[in-house]
Amino acid sequence: MTAMNATNEVLIARIGKPHGLRGEVTVQVHTDVPQERFVTGAVFGTEPDRGELTVRAARVHNGIQLLAFEEATDRTAAEGLRGTRLFAGADDEEDDAYYEDDLIGLDVVDTSGGSLGKVVALHPRPAQDLLEIELTDGRTAYLPFVEEIVPEVDIDAGRVVADPPPGLLELGE
Repeated sequence: MTAMNATNEVLIARIGKPHGLRGEVTVQVHTDVPQERFVTGAVFGTEPDRGELTVRAARVHNGIQLLAFEEATDRTAAEGLRGTRLFAGADDEEDDAYYEDDLIGLDVVDTSGGSLGKVVALHPRPAQDLLEIELTDGRTAYLPFVEEIVPEVDIDAGRVVADPPPGLLELGE
């Protein structure tokens, strides 16, 4: 499950620090199909809005995804992109995306309908996003935002159904 922006595009990556002198940047990947998304000529929307960015080169170096953009050809320009989120249209692998703002405040219930708490944040992560939950007893818990643990999101009903494995909500006690 993936975050979306206001134009119904899914979050693909977040730009990190520059790498080298020729405008490459590290990226935190938020797509299940980076080999399909990060190709020469791919165009991404940006948030905050820095205009569209076009991939000039893409490679993996020591397990870290690196991208270079036509619009940023040196280290100084690359530094200016730090923190920018890259968005693109959803594909079949990413069609279960949600707006972060729509998730915050939803009730979290277990599979039998019992109240667990409320969603207070969505944290994008490289492997999977995490829902931050304020539990009914005031503690904080984090749920991997994957179908096996969060089988249902019903925005209209104002709830998220969670099926956490035993002990997950007690971590950090």
